[in-house]
Parts: sequence; structure tokens; C-alpha cells
Amino acid sequence: MNDTAIAAQEVGRVYASDSGAVHALQDVSFVVERGQFVVLRGRSGSGKTTLLNCLGGLDDPTSGKIWIQDQDISQLDESARTRWRRSSIGFVFQQMGLLPSFSAYENLDVMARLGGVPRGERRERILACLDLVGLLDYYDHRPYEMSGGQQQRIAIARALVAQPQLILADEPTSELDSETTHDILTALQDFVRQQDVSILLSSHDPIADDYADRVISLRDGRIHSSA
Repeated sequence: MNDTAIAAQEVGRVYASDSGAVHALQDVSFVVERGQFVVLRGRSGSGKTTLLNCLGGLDDPTSGKIWIQDQDISQLDESARTRWRRSSIGFVFQQMGLLPSFSAYENLDVMARLGGVPRGERRERILACLDLVGLLDYYDHRPYEMSGGQQQRIAIARALVAQPQLILADEPTSELDSETTHDILTALQDFVRQQDVSILLSSHDPIADDYADRVISLRDGRIHSSA
């Protein structure tokens, strides 16, 4: 199996604006290996979200190439890209996007079905993911019955349920207190170690660095440092 989870080569993204072209990304190149927890650091406007959207196939780079597990995602049409995202990528966003009338279990079940998890495996997989984030006892709770931190952990469990090989997380802890942030980062780190998957997590919080195998810093759409 290929050990490279992400390979980005000279990726650029330009947006048109009333004041002219905005270079959100410029010549971004890096590699993330399978089983790595990588933190993407940078201030607001540095290009973190644009890069994650390009990596996840939600946006198209203006220039350059992106390979995810040896798949050149530019070669996928929209329907193929949608299928690929559902089975291969787990997304965790700052705005959790949980279905408000569904229980925690049902929110995960929707993603399991979309991700093609066989019917006979769904229940066990869903309960295992809820247990991983420490919320097994909340399986029947709806989002409004949980705190913000608990909702974010449910969102993480939802991203993991289809067992994707890559997790893309965009500022998942920015609105949380430090204790909950540590809990969430620990849960993600545990998943990396147990399942040998890769995580690219954007954050401006230095706490995240303590959990990372590598830190990539963006500044004005360019890689400023990588260690």
C-alpha cells in the first residue's frame, strides 16, 4: 500500500475580486505520509481553509496537482469525486453541521450509509466511534441536549465512522475551552495511532502542536515553514 496520504505539488488558488486577483494559495508543495498527524498553522486569511477545501475536492486549485492516496483528484468528474469523498475522506469543520433532529447515533448512521459501511457492521462501528470520543452514553442525545464540546466530539466520531484513510479538520477546536480542546486532540491522536490513518488539522492554537508529528506553517498563501 502506498505510504503517501497527501502529495501537493505547486498548488495555487486565485480568486477574482473587485480589486483584482487574490492569490489565496501560491506554489504550495508538501507530502503527508500515512499514519501522520499534521497540524496546519497560520493566522486567519493565511490560506488554511482554501488548502483543505482543495485537498478534499470541495474546491479546485487554479494551478498545480494534488494526489490523495495516489489518486489524482483532478481526474475525477463531479459524481466520481463525490463518491471518493464519501469513502476516502473524513471532514471535521468548526461549524459541526450535525442534523439537529437526529440523535448522535443517527447522525453517525447517516454518514455510515453514505460511506458504504455494510449494514451488518454499522451498529458496531458507530458505537465504537462514540466510545472513542468518550460519548457512548450519549448515543440517543440530540445536539441541543449536548454542550458545544460534546457536539464537536460527535462531529469527529461522524467523520471517523466510515474509516477514511484521511481526516481533514478545519479549526475544530477554535471555539472550545482548553480542557475540551485537549480531549478532542487526544481522541484524534488515538484514532491516528489505532487505525494508521492520516490527519491534517488546521489551527491557530499552539496547543495542537503538542499532538502533531509535524507542523506546517502557512503565511499569505505560501508555506512559511515545515518541521
